[in-house]
Amino acid sequence: MRLTIEDVLNYEIMQNARIITGRAAANERTIQWISVIEMPVENFVRKNEVVLTTGIGCSNNVDGFKKFVQDIIDSEASALMVALGRYIFDIPKEVIELAELHKFMIISIPWEIRFASIIEEVMKEINDIQYKEREKSEKVQQELLKLILKETDLNHISNFIQKQIGCSIIITDRSGLIQENGSHSVNFIEKWKNYVLRGILPSRKDTSELTRDPMFQKFQMIEVENQTILQLPVLQVLGDPQGYLFVILPSGTSADEFLSQYRVNVLEHSATTIALWLSRKNAIEETKMRLRSDFVLELAKGGFVSCEQANTRAKLLGYNIKLPFVCILGFPENLKVLFRKQHQEDHSFEQWLDSMILYIEEEIFYAAQSTKREVMMTYQGEQLLIFLEIPSENKMENAINFLNLVERRLGNLLPEVVLSWGIGNYNEGFKGFTDSYQNANVALNIGRRKKGAGCRMMYEDTRVERVLLTLAQNEEMKEVIMSTIEPLIQYDDQRNMDLIDTLSAYNQFKGNVSQTARSLNLHRQSLLYRLRKIESLTGLSVIEPDDLFLLDLSIKTWKMGVSDKITEEG
Repeated sequence: MRLTIEDVLNYEIMQNARIITGRAAANERTIQWISVIEMPVENFVRKNEVVLTTGIGCSNNVDGFKKFVQDIIDSEASALMVALGRYIFDIPKEVIELAELHKFMIISIPWEIRFASIIEEVMKEINDIQYKEREKSEKVQQELLKLILKETDLNHISNFIQKQIGCSIIITDRSGLIQENGSHSVNFIEKWKNYVLRGILPSRKDTSELTRDPMFQKFQMIEVENQTILQLPVLQVLGDPQGYLFVILPSGTSADEFLSQYRVNVLEHSATTIALWLSRKNAIEETKMRLRSDFVLELAKGGFVSCEQANTRAKLLGYNIKLPFVCILGFPENLKVLFRKQHQEDHSFEQWLDSMILYIEEEIFYAAQSTKREVMMTYQGEQLLIFLEIPSENKMENAINFLNLVERRLGNLLPEVVLSWGIGNYNEGFKGFTDSYQNANVALNIGRRKKGAGCRMMYEDTRVERVLLTLAQNEEMKEVIMSTIEPLIQYDDQRNMDLIDTLSAYNQFKGNVSQTARSLNLHRQSLLYRLRKIESLTGLSVIEPDDLFLLDLSIKTWKMGVSDKITEEG
């Protein structure tokens, strides 16, 4: 339901009006406002507004009148009605050519017609249309409230809204994660995740591009792959978005064409309804997630005094801890770097991090469902803490296959994210959860020190490193290690000769000088010089087995950090 220029021209009062330019657009030009404007225009004219003017100040001033008309055109007004007979007697040729160029409507009316009469007729019809649309949208509002009171799921609410506005919508949380997956294909959901992770959606702009009309200013317009999407915030009581309502416009439809008063009203009512639904859902989900997260952390840290206490809590949360579980720890290595690379300063790292962790957790849950395994998980202290159910046979092989599936999927969704993993051993009983967590922590830290970011280390493969760490806790052993290796460290710092890596390579090739020199890209004589320097600095021989063993042991322990840190974290 809309009012057009053609409708107005059919009024009895307008029977002597004459279309000067833009006749073909009479049935297309929508009217939402009407006003009387004289020079200057400035920002007083709104989009879809009919402007009435006497042209005062423009008589004998063609350039001034042309500038006036250009300003009206730039304001995206629907038409200009000029009263002829006092200040302007004929529309200048230059003005007609300008209007025709922009396909803009200029209508002449006799001086005798009162502007007030035209405004009265137009406003009466605009108010009548608005009343009917408001009445219609209020019925929709009542239906939406009924759906909320019936605790209807979000898919049904979404379908109802889509029927009212005639196009597809997406409902997300504040980070852009889709909340109703019922009507969307898997391919569409994956593409949407990609837009969110690239920072395209949701838009974080403070102002709308649809600013000419106050009715549209809550909407952001986003262009994605030749598709126009409108974004409407779903606000909390205090005004911060707790989610978004996205409207995917039909192909070839502009925002101006689509956003009628009725649709705007329906979408605003819908946003309020969705806010109520999300508030209830978030309260339930946050409580459930907090309880589950706290439980998993307590289980890992040994916070339960008895098996019965742990079992009771587990059953309340839907977990069965009598199944065999192994702990896996994941550490995202480069999220802050990715955020700085992909996003502007006006984005919140915390919100972006929440969405990233949600997506990673989603893929972990998917992998667990695909392999028909139970999983318990939390994100604490920059670590993903996972307890994965494993069958009694091939325990570690199952954990590896699980991580292979997770990384395959994450490689498609988040190809730039680097994750390091530590896998603990299976330990029986509810106390075994704590043991497995400690195993995984040690494996993760050793893996990151030994292999670097993106490593995957199993606890059972860290025996040598654990021996070294145990030895390093002995004060006398620390003193031996540091007295052996410190001269080499100091010399490397001063001369940048890299004697430590030279000795590591020499040991790796079992004392073969030629192979060692090739691996280090050194001349044989340069390598021999370095080996002699190592001997002179340490007082040990690289040929004597006992001396070489002490040097190798000291270097490996030093590379592990001779550190209390790893053991404390374990």
